Amino acid sequence: MKAMRLESIGNLVVREIEKPVPGPDDLLVRVEACGICGTDRHLLHGEFPSTPPVTLGHEFCGIIEAMGEDVKGFRLGGRITGDPNIACGRCPQCHAGRVNLCRNLKAIGISRDGGFADYVVVPQKQAFEIPLDLPATHGAFCEPLACCLHGVDLAEIKAGSSVVVLGGGVIGLLTVQLALLAGATTVILSTRQEAKRKLAEELGATASVDPSAGDIIGEITGPGGLVPGGVDVVIECAGVAETVEQSTRLTRAGGTVVILGVMAQGETVRIEPFDILFRELRVLGSFINPFTHRRAADLVASGVINVEKLISRTITLKEAPEVIRNPPAAGEVKVLVVAR
Repeated sequence: MKAMRLESIGNLVVREIEKPVPGPDDLLVRVEACGICGTDRHLLHGEFPSTPPVTLGHEFCGIIEAMGEDVKGFRLGGRITGDPNIACGRCPQCHAGRVNLCRNLKAIGISRDGGFADYVVVPQKQAFEIPLDLPATHGAFCEPLACCLHGVDLAEIKAGSSVVVLGGGVIGLLTVQLALLAGATTVILSTRQEAKRKLAEELGATASVDPSAGDIIGEITGPGGLVPGGVDVVIECAGVAETVEQSTRLTRAGGTVVILGVMAQGETVRIEPFDILFRELRVLGSFINPFTHRRAADLVASGVINVEKLISRTITLKEAPEVIRNPPAAGEVKVLVVAR
């Protein structure tokens, strides 16, 4: 079969490899669609831990073509979305219910072969059935939505809350929709790109701002601003130093900051600890998707979350390395590799 392999840091190629064979507890899945994620770019450049050589791709869905003898509750020809994050279930973090912080965490598409291939092997406990009448391109959004759900859960958004989302990529635009579903009545998206600001408002954001146009802090939190005094919750989705530094300054006293965007390993930011202390801010990291994948799959299948508007284009596996080697095009949200 064909697969896109990270052979070593900086070396990404599509080549023929052996078709995998499922183990007793595994499903063999014919991949229909797999999303390109910013993490794939970090993996290529050695900015996120991985174990090459490995087939990338962790946002996928597909059709079950074979099953191990111990698999229960699935059927050949069914469609699944895969939760790529495999916890050991034995370490202290797992025993405490923090499976996303598992000491022995493995991930499909990062430390074991993933979905940028004709086929992928998925342990049955990582597979979640989705409807066959759901577009496959929609099924590929379950994993990023599951990560956003964890961030929104941590934020504890309440009915009537005010929220700022920093970053207009797929994570930011999914988070805008989830914040509205959670009951927020003010949801502001900040991004430099006009097309993404317009899209955010089409998806329900009550306002959008351009951080390159002036003083975003004053525009949002100042006297006469959108939310004088600051918002209840800021969710950082861009994964850049500038927005992380803005996050605490946009939050009201006693408010919450959730860091959901992925910065390159080793990068640092300037934060004033006295401000966090004196205004008693809650600053949280949100890592992957503990126990949220089923909810994400149900949300996608229900159509409550609009993912169709987030699809910028679809490409072939052959085209994928070039797309990952380059930054996203202006206005681009999600590029999907689809089976042809």
